[in-house]
Amino acid sequence: MDFLWVALASLLAGFVDAIVGGGGLILVPALFIAYPQAHAATLLGTNKSASIWGTAMAAWRYGRQVDLKWGSLWPAALCGFLGSLMGAWMVTFLSTELLRKFLPLVLLAVLIYTIAKKDLGQSHTPRYKGRVELLAFCVLGTLIGIYDGFFGPGTGSFLVFLMVRWLGFDFINASGSAKVINVATNLSALLLFSAKGYVWWHLTFIMAGANILGSLLGSYAALRFGSGFVRYVFIFVVTVMTCKVGFDAYF
Repeated sequence: MDFLWVALASLLAGFVDAIVGGGGLILVPALFIAYPQAHAATLLGTNKSASIWGTAMAAWRYGRQVDLKWGSLWPAALCGFLGSLMGAWMVTFLSTELLRKFLPLVLLAVLIYTIAKKDLGQSHTPRYKGRVELLAFCVLGTLIGIYDGFFGPGTGSFLVFLMVRWLGFDFINASGSAKVINVATNLSALLLFSAKGYVWWHLTFIMAGANILGSLLGSYAALRFGSGFVRYVFIFVVTVMTCKVGFDAYF
């Protein structure tokens, strides 16, 4: 029964994550519910071992149908990989408590801004080109990578928002680009968890298959219905995430 529960959660997580990020908001709690006695690091590592496959599938799907900025994305992905390692190293001697308290306020600001700016992310008008674009991508990849390694919640959604707001992308291009960087940051975390033995590989294969299926369905829906659809899903996911991290931080 536990296998079915986590497989269904992984499928739904893959669907949501492929559209706008936030799949961990579904899959991580599902794992904690199914295996309450397990070590937290093992459940987090197992989550990464499954979700990385869905994220990679979504990145491939977007890459086939959207003209992504690959020349800037590959270096940004490398920066995200290294940034995630740095963030994971930082968490060994810095407390995440201040960030835990501050995060709900940041998410709330993102939510209010997105709702207020009704045309946000509806048109694709990149603000930078050439070396400036490359630098912007690498800065973004590094910062998001550090955050993902140090803390993590909302990484994909933050990436989408920053690409829309800062780089001038529409939601479709932002979501596709975010997936590429997310693959790198997830891989970094997975390597660390795996090296320390914090992965249940017997669960990975079932969850990965479900996550890939959910990712295919999610990316199809995003590409089929466009940026307007992704915007509404983004608002929904950030609303739920704001409530959850706010409750965890203050109650």
